[in-house]
Amino acid sequence: MAARLLTQLRHHFTTANRHHFLSPQLLRPISSAGLFFRRSSDVAQPLPKDLTTSEETLPPTLSKPKISFNGAKDSVKSSLNEGELAKFSAIAETWWDAKGPFKPLHALNPTRLAFIRSTLCHHFRKDPNCARPFEGLKFVDVGCGGGILSEPLARMGATVTGVDAVDKNIKIARLHAESDPATSSIEYLCTTAEKLVEEQRQFDAVLALEVIEHVADPAEFCKSLAALTVPNGATMISTINRTMRAYATAIVAAEYVLHWLPKGTHEWSKFLTPEELVLILKRTSVTVQEMAGFVYNPLSGKWLLSDDIGVNFIAYGTKSSEE
Repeated sequence: MAARLLTQLRHHFTTANRHHFLSPQLLRPISSAGLFFRRSSDVAQPLPKDLTTSEETLPPTLSKPKISFNGAKDSVKSSLNEGELAKFSAIAETWWDAKGPFKPLHALNPTRLAFIRSTLCHHFRKDPNCARPFEGLKFVDVGCGGGILSEPLARMGATVTGVDAVDKNIKIARLHAESDPATSSIEYLCTTAEKLVEEQRQFDAVLALEVIEHVADPAEFCKSLAALTVPNGATMISTINRTMRAYATAIVAAEYVLHWLPKGTHEWSKFLTPEELVLILKRTSVTVQEMAGFVYNPLSGKWLLSDDIGVNFIAYGTKSSEE
């Protein structure tokens, strides 16, 4: 069955889906969502004004949160999901096993980093060709796991804080980082984004990659991410779209057929659409400027940046200078 599915995926890629991969030209806007996309080497494109000023309401399950940014003076609702924490705690020791349960993240990491480097260099007006372009900037990696994103960010010069609610993850991350002088300065904390807000911590860039689909309350989680972002800073979130194609590939294929992920890693109902994410972030004073898709090429076994956000996608937003 797995072989038959892989054959079907290859056929799907070589026919109907080929146009989704990045072309040499600037990628076109997707008319259904009104979002702009680009390659990692292209100049950032703003979202159309009619989307960023939309008054569209969120679905009932994603109702508008009450937003305020007074640090410890505000009560902060936790977005932790205890069931999700238990799942990741059970496989924490395998974070740096590139062929283990986190194999898909290891494969995706170079593509995520290409987008992050290009986008944040543009945002902070840094030279992307520099070996350490993020020197002097403070980043926080929310839901850092074993540190597979935190470490390369530190090597690019950023002062990195990695936070995770699973104690085992933090212990693994610290142990691995200490083996390299370039990453030994990373501050790893077993805590939550909400607690950092209470401590009035702020960062130039806040990243939460493949995390929001595992939290109990996406709106509260985004509220915390925004509060951690300095005015005019950058917020970056990657997740999985709530489409039938995502259900077929990210759950059925990845978990039950190809066994890339442990069964039960994802719940389709917890996925957010790009439009929902844009609206949630807008209500926290973060305006999404750009999106890109991550598409797996079964012919090469690699992930590519794409204008197809039907399954995996990443959003980059900027926080308003007015709080």
